[in-house]
Amino acid sequence: MIGTTPYHAKYFAHELSILHSNNGVDRLSQSLFDASVDLNPHQIEAALFAIENPLSKGVVLADEVGLGKTIEAGLVLCQYWAERKRKLLIICPASLRRQWASELIEKFNLPSQVLDAKTFSQLQKEGVYNPLNNKSITIISFHYAARLEEMLVAEMWDLVVIDEAHKLRNAHRDSNKMGQALKRALCGRKKLLLTATPLQNSLMELYGISTLIDEHTFGDPKAFRKQYMQTDSDMVELKGRLAHFIKRTLRKNVLEYVKYTERKAITIPFYPSEQEHELYERVQNLLEREDSYALPKRHRHLTGLILRKLLSSSTKAVLNNLQILKIRLEKLKQKGIVEDELDILQQIIVDDDLEDDIVEDDEILSADTERKTIDLALLQAEINELETLIFKAEQIGVDTKTKELLLGLEQGFAQLAEMGAAKKVIIFTESMRTQQYLAHFLENHGYLGRVVTFSGTNNTPQTNQIYQQWLEEYRGSSRITGSAQIDKRSALIDHFKDHAEIMIATEAAAEGVNLQFCSLLINYDLPWNPQRIEQRIGRCHRYG
Repeated sequence: MIGTTPYHAKYFAHELSILHSNNGVDRLSQSLFDASVDLNPHQIEAALFAIENPLSKGVVLADEVGLGKTIEAGLVLCQYWAERKRKLLIICPASLRRQWASELIEKFNLPSQVLDAKTFSQLQKEGVYNPLNNKSITIISFHYAARLEEMLVAEMWDLVVIDEAHKLRNAHRDSNKMGQALKRALCGRKKLLLTATPLQNSLMELYGISTLIDEHTFGDPKAFRKQYMQTDSDMVELKGRLAHFIKRTLRKNVLEYVKYTERKAITIPFYPSEQEHELYERVQNLLEREDSYALPKRHRHLTGLILRKLLSSSTKAVLNNLQILKIRLEKLKQKGIVEDELDILQQIIVDDDLEDDIVEDDEILSADTERKTIDLALLQAEINELETLIFKAEQIGVDTKTKELLLGLEQGFAQLAEMGAAKKVIIFTESMRTQQYLAHFLENHGYLGRVVTFSGTNNTPQTNQIYQQWLEEYRGSSRITGSAQIDKRSALIDHFKDHAEIMIATEAAAEGVNLQFCSLLINYDLPWNPQRIEQRIGRCHRYG
């Protein structure tokens, strides 16, 4: 191993002397002055945590949902900008790019440029040799960043901010193509990771996030598991090591100076009818069969898991997917061989607008198709069973849970009226089929013209009409970004705020959406991951 050279010793001493003389709030004074936002102590502390060590490879700001991580990152970016370190990159979900740009200019007066394939190509046609080399903060999506791997490697970024960093929690796996690409692209660059959920299901997620900053923080995965995932593991030691690069503030830590509105829970019980119970049991039996042709053999467990989630969402959601399974088997009967097993899995995920982290795409896309001999008698019996299940699902019509939703809305609106709160309700569901069904049901039961839907595609006749009206209203305004996906989201949120009373949103659409003006949240179906529930609530119950 090469020792510290005189050059490095001099450099470290210089950096540390600067740190000593400019440490603390003094270093942030200009950024604090420039920020057009009310700041709280925990946000200043988080910003200081991110900038105070000049030799660290990066940090994770993991405040709970709604505590203002964007503000904290903005302070850090503002400080870098003031210090003439202006080679800055933000990587975030595509749906949040314009929101980041707006926050930076409105709250910190920082210029930014959102890059995607279209704008990148257009800039090059206009004579810009390298659009990444500009005088603004560059904002790109996760997927586009992975595509630009070779170009990103060549850029000497002063700081890279990664928002919703939990999406890269499996970056340590070779099968995680996007995570691996971003690790290579940003190797050696200082990073600021933002996530409200650094840990959801396994300590290995913390390990994966740590590798984005430094591959060698905890050694290899095997060493991490041995040291921290055994029954006699030293959690105190792990917390101590994490504290060097992760800072997390909880709501309970800020109650002294952040006055959150009180959460009031209403529980509406419902009891499935005999028809619903029978359907549930028969679908469960189908999913448990090891010899089923309907479920892809290689991904039987995963497909069954997704179908169970939809079964708990609504009868309409599972009905649609029973029909998908039946079509699969009819094609199988005609051709006599098993087709691509991934098609059905991806069709279910896309059709229902399911959250993309239900399945690690990189891990399943590499699977080979398995072909097997078909027993036509068993196949026909399974087709008959699916036809019976489809008939029973169609016979149910309006399920019990939907009827109870009306009661829940009545009780919720009554309490809002008593408190003098705005009559704004967000209903979350995990299925786009359930969303469409609920919207139609509510429109026909007293809420005509008062419901708006919000999904990952936002491509219904209603959403397109709202979008066109919004474009007309803001023609020539800077609010129009040119990205239909982003502008539709803005149009629908504006419509909800100004004209509608109820928004029905899917899980996939909710990320990064700020709905502080909303007074009531209804979990029509519950995610199996409790972190998701808190993230839903954080869309409305938030600060900053």
